[in-house]
Order: sequence, then C-alpha cells, then structure tokens
Amino acid sequence: MNREQLEQLARELESGQISVQVLMDALDADTSQTAEQASLSLDLDRQDRCGFPEVIYGENKSPEALAHAFTSLLDADQDVLATRVAEEKAEALCRQFPSADYNPLARTIRIRSALPAPSLPGHVAIVTAGTSDLAVAEEVRETLGWMGAQTSLIQDVGVAGPQRLGQHLDLLRRSDVVVVVAGLEGALPSVVGGHVDCPVIAVPTSIGYGASFGGVAALLGMLNSCASNVAVVNIDAGFKAGYVAGMILRRAAPGDDQT
Repeated sequence: MNREQLEQLARELESGQISVQVLMDALDADTSQTAEQASLSLDLDRQDRCGFPEVIYGENKSPEALAHAFTSLLDADQDVLATRVAEEKAEALCRQFPSADYNPLARTIRIRSALPAPSLPGHVAIVTAGTSDLAVAEEVRETLGWMGAQTSLIQDVGVAGPQRLGQHLDLLRRSDVVVVVAGLEGALPSVVGGHVDCPVIAVPTSIGYGASFGGVAALLGMLNSCASNVAVVNIDAGFKAGYVAGMILRRAAPGDDQT
C-alpha cells in the first residue's frame, strides 16, 4: 500500500465512511500481500544456468504475488510461463499485463519479454488417448511453445480404437520426441513406443473410473511399459513432460557444444 492509498483510508476513517475494523483489515491484507511477495525468491540466474527462465507455479499464489513475479522476470528480459492459474486470477493478471496469453484449458499464462522469442530445432508430437486428456496435453503444448518448439497435436487415438493411430504414424515417425497423454489403464504410450525410434514421454492423467485411483493405475502401467523408449512423468504433469521434451530438442541441436 502506497502513501496515497493510506492517506485515502485515513480520510475515509476521519469522515466516518469506514470503521476502524475496515482500516485494520485493509492494513492486515496489505501486510499479508507484502509478506507473500517477499517470500518469493525468483531464480533470475536460471536462464543462464539451465537454458530457460524459472517457471511460476500459480496455484495458491495471489494475483498480487504472481504480478510481482511476472514483473521481476520481464524486468530481467525473461519470458514468463505460469502454470495452474485459475481463470479468475488470470482475468486480473491479463488486465495488468495486456500482452499476456492465457489458455483457460491448460491454465497457463505466457508473456513474452522484449527480447526475440526463443526457437528450438526439431518437432514434438503430442498425442492424447481421449479428449478428456486434452487439458494436460494443452499444458504440454503451452510449455513447448514458451520454449520455442514446434508441435503437432493428435487427439483421441486411444487403444479402444487402435486403427485411428495408423493414419498418424508418418508424422509420429518424423518427430524428434513424442509426448503421449493417457488415463484409464495408460496403454497408449507402449503402443506408440513400438512404432517410433525417438523418445516417448508418457503422461498419466487422473481420468478414469474408481479403480484407476486418480491416475495411479495409468502411472503404474506406463512405468511397466515393455517399450524400451518410454519414460514417464508424474500424474497430470503436462508441464514436466513438455519441459523434458524441450530439453531433449535443445541438447540434440546441431552445433550444441554442451557436455
């Protein structure tokens, strides 16, 4: 709270427009917001150290704290990616940052800095078993877009109708990484893995009936995949799958001298 806002509250208290309790509540809220912002310790060196800026996990953070983080990143000429941002928070943030791009399905916010957008070589195919898995797949896609990767999205080709996968095999085989998003029994990554010669990143989702145990059945099925090129991330972890796929592209770039 700045001096002008504090003076306005004091005048309203003096004129009887607000009570002492209202003033105290406003001061308490301001102190809480300030403490939350102070508790954020952004790693502004991460881009130099790890190749990409820090990503902000938006759940349980106030719009004020998120705005503080966004401003810090943009002031350092670093692109913003925030995940798990609820729509009501995003509305306030997009008013404050007009260039922000919010994806309500993925619950992500992206903001480009003044520097040129990053660009990664190669291509990532994102595959969903069903349309119910699309929100997690969109988080994958938004993450890779923030990293500068080219992507294609193939939807609803689960093992209940395996013939649907065949028409997409040419694209999958041309891809450098495939991310497969599936719930229920989580069988699709193994099927895809048997068709391609690139890494397959499996993302179990919490989609399914009771015995799927909120994605645990899919997670265990993917971990036990007999396809040797399948690696697995956590349940609903679209961001993690996208980030790992982007790092694979980055390390495989021609002329990359990293060791």
